Amino acid sequence: MKKQGLKVRAALFLVMAALASSPVLTSVAAATKKDVSSAKDKKSTLKQEKKKTEEAIKSLQGLKSNTESYVKELDTKMNDLQSQVTKLENNISSKQKSIDETAVKLEEAQKTEEKQYASMKMRIKYMYEKGDSSYLNLLLEARSLSELLNRAEYVSKISEYDRKMLDQYVATKESIADSKKKLETEKAELQDMKTQTEAKQDSVQLLLNEKNKELQNVNAQIGEKSAQAKAYEDDIKAQEAKIAQMEAEIKKKEAEEAAKKAAEEAARKAAAAGKTNNSTGKGNTGSTTTTSTGSSSLRWPCPASGRITSGYGNRKSPTAGASSNHKGIDISASTGSSIVAADGGTVSIATYSYSAGNYVVINHGNGLSTVYMHCSQLLVSAGDTVKAGQTIAKVGSTGYSTGSHLHFAVRKNGSYVNPSSYVSP
Repeated sequence: MKKQGLKVRAALFLVMAALASSPVLTSVAAATKKDVSSAKDKKSTLKQEKKKTEEAIKSLQGLKSNTESYVKELDTKMNDLQSQVTKLENNISSKQKSIDETAVKLEEAQKTEEKQYASMKMRIKYMYEKGDSSYLNLLLEARSLSELLNRAEYVSKISEYDRKMLDQYVATKESIADSKKKLETEKAELQDMKTQTEAKQDSVQLLLNEKNKELQNVNAQIGEKSAQAKAYEDDIKAQEAKIAQMEAEIKKKEAEEAAKKAAEEAARKAAAAGKTNNSTGKGNTGSTTTTSTGSSSLRWPCPASGRITSGYGNRKSPTAGASSNHKGIDISASTGSSIVAADGGTVSIATYSYSAGNYVVINHGNGLSTVYMHCSQLLVSAGDTVKAGQTIAKVGSTGYSTGSHLHFAVRKNGSYVNPSSYVSP
């Protein structure tokens, strides 16, 4: 009686210790799965914004490349136009030089003509002095040299030599004058071409200035967007760290809750055991045995191994997160060994848990079900009907596990019972 009472008090102490040490009860700010979901949504939003920003940067880089190419083309065009202007200026300078030289020739021809004209007048004067007054009257009445020459009735009075020489000088002067006029026309045309080319230069320069300004603006936008992308990346990393921290808190909280429930279950069983011992009477001083509902009524779940490394009941937790109140038996076996159904039934659960790893639960009816944890591979799905001895999974070390093994458990009417009452190697 005293010994059983000590067990009850010890179990109650475990419950109180679990409650006292649980941060879930002492911290209202503890992370929840809803918080994690919200943080993940925020991370997803940040990733989307970062992606949009990176796409904008890519678009701006393309615009920058196109603008730089266009600026390069404009620079080349400006150089070509400048070459044209320089060439035109050289041609204009050359034309002006030719015009100046022609002007000198024209002036010389003019002087030669005037000398010839003076000589003719001297000869006419001589003729007059000899008595030919009509010739002098003709000269005095003429208003120009051309008029004088056109008066056919007096042409014969001018010597053939004088006429030829005068015609030659007049022709030379007119030819030089025509050449000068042509050169001046060509110079004017060159000047017009230069003016047009300089106008093109001005237009290209305006466009070049505009494109350089656009390029500066694009570079500024790229810098701004790059800074935004970096900020998003930093925020994403911070959010990932926050998510990892919250998930670790939740995992710790679930482990503590599991420990609390295990302690409560141990206390309940200890209390129930105390009541059972009291009902047997004071005369029962020998060891008690547990009455099973069919010893070895189920198949051994791991044909490849019969070595039990951890039995049912209280134990020292083998790893962080693992329960100290063992609700099944651990059967050591190599990874990939077959796990078979202990009896026929329906698969109610076939999924993954962070603590149990890959696990299967089979409902055999009459309130009896079996559990197979830490599997490396599941070969059945929820809802499947299985036969006794059918391979349902492979041995592994998923979830809270320190090595390759099968955790096998039996539940009767929703409560865990000692599997050794139902199976044996």
